[in-house]
Amino acid sequence: MAGEPWGGSEELWSRTALHLAAEGFSVCASVHDWSPPHKRLSALAEGGVDVWVRPSRYSIWKRAWRRVTCAHNAHTVELRKRIFAKVPSLVVLSTGMALPPIELLELCIAEKVPFVTIGQANQDAWWPADNDAKRYRNALPAALRCYFVSKANLQLAEKQIGCAIPNAEIVWNPFNIEFGASLAWPSSPDGTVLFACVGRLHPPSKGQDILLEAFAAQDWVERNWRLTLYGEGPMKDSLERLVKRLGLRNRVIFGGHASVKDIWASNHVLALASRYEGLPLVIVEAMLCGRPVVATNVAGHSEVIEDGVVGFLADAPTVAGVAKALERLWERRSEAEQMGKAAAVRIRQLVPPDPIKVFSGKIKKLLEAHR
Repeated sequence: MAGEPWGGSEELWSRTALHLAAEGFSVCASVHDWSPPHKRLSALAEGGVDVWVRPSRYSIWKRAWRRVTCAHNAHTVELRKRIFAKVPSLVVLSTGMALPPIELLELCIAEKVPFVTIGQANQDAWWPADNDAKRYRNALPAALRCYFVSKANLQLAEKQIGCAIPNAEIVWNPFNIEFGASLAWPSSPDGTVLFACVGRLHPPSKGQDILLEAFAAQDWVERNWRLTLYGEGPMKDSLERLVKRLGLRNRVIFGGHASVKDIWASNHVLALASRYEGLPLVIVEAMLCGRPVVATNVAGHSEVIEDGVVGFLADAPTVAGVAKALERLWERRSEAEQMGKAAAVRIRQLVPPDPIKVFSGKIKKLLEAHR
């Protein structure tokens, strides 16, 4: 990712890199320069991955010069210099969004290097201009595979570029809890329903503002509930101010970072008002822990959440839509524990026990087939 040092979209490629390095493969990773380096990037180097750090920012003069003299952006210039110092057997392009920058695909094609893409988050607000869409239509068929983490995001990408992606394949992100995890339902003597919103504090993507406004409605004033916002991010102060403005200071807690087990040992329901996503780890983790989910119907949410059975889907990432979904949960709150049990069964029917082993196997097959 370019905007933050780490996020859920980094889990698949980074854990796969470590897995392959542990099996004796020579693995290099080109990452942004963060100061100080994120602990997970440090763990890559410690695990045998050759980490190449590229500048996150360029001076205004360098940016201007590259705009004038180079057809590729600074990203591509750096990757050309570093990645192709040794001609790799395979390049994996993962940038956190649905499609990597088109220049990176074209660079691999020009250098005749096999490559795959990993598509994570996608959103309706992103549409390539006609010329770039044409370039994607020409470049994507050259990929050995175009991996996506949800069918919905694949379908949106196909709509955005104006053609089918026949070499696409759906894969699962890894999760941060044991596949066989079993957590007791949290006790709540006074009947308080304990909601958790888990994710980066970034309303443009995670929609915490939508969730807070839905809870600020008059109907919720006399109800026993509490919401904990877990995570950190660049907009925490703004969210704290919104909580205060909405009069929710006695109901909403900022929980910072916490382990998956700690979160679901003390909360009943995951509430997620995302404006766009891939397929969030937090949904899979909550369901593995036996917790129902209230979420917006974006990206791959409906592919795992059976509405009315394991949770509730809001029609759209709006206050009205989320409010209706929360109301449905409240009306059936006595069934929440049973819904959580159903969620635990359903997610285990969908997700492999070890997504990294599965994805690493796919990468190894591609390497064998293109020696």
